[in-house]
Amino acid sequence: MLSFTSRPPFSQEDFIVKCKGLIPEAEVELLRNTCYKETFFLNSVSTGIMGKWANFEIALRNELARGRARRKKVDALKFIHFPDDPEAYISHIAMIAYRSASILEAEKILDQARWDFLESLSFGHYFDFDFLLIYLLKLKILERWDKVQRADKECLFNQVVAN
Repeated sequence: MLSFTSRPPFSQEDFIVKCKGLIPEAEVELLRNTCYKETFFLNSVSTGIMGKWANFEIALRNELARGRARRKKVDALKFIHFPDDPEAYISHIAMIAYRSASILEAEKILDQARWDFLESLSFGHYFDFDFLLIYLLKLKILERWDKVQRADKECLFNQVVAN
């Protein structure tokens, strides 16, 4: 099992390799597309877990776009993706992240919300393909944070200051 505060046990690619031979090739390809083509799940018309995840992610990004547009005093509509179906708790998450003093803390708030949403989707899925999709999406989040933790922060700071 994965935990938001832990390091990934293996990479997304290793996970896909482990799944090969155990699930149909079409499902392996879906995992690969989910892993490497972010626009794949956002632009695909899908139902079930992928549809719910895509709708959540689009709603969260739309709320962040609305907040940025308000700050810049521009029309948010040109930045909104459809379907646009924000729920109150998503607006609340985006507002908390947007108001965070630290960019890193804001990203952590957003990824924790993503993780929690994936946890809610996993209820009732224990040995099926939906579980594998959710596991892969969680691995993606963990890999991102592992990369942040391993980054040479002093080097990055010097690069930003030098430019």
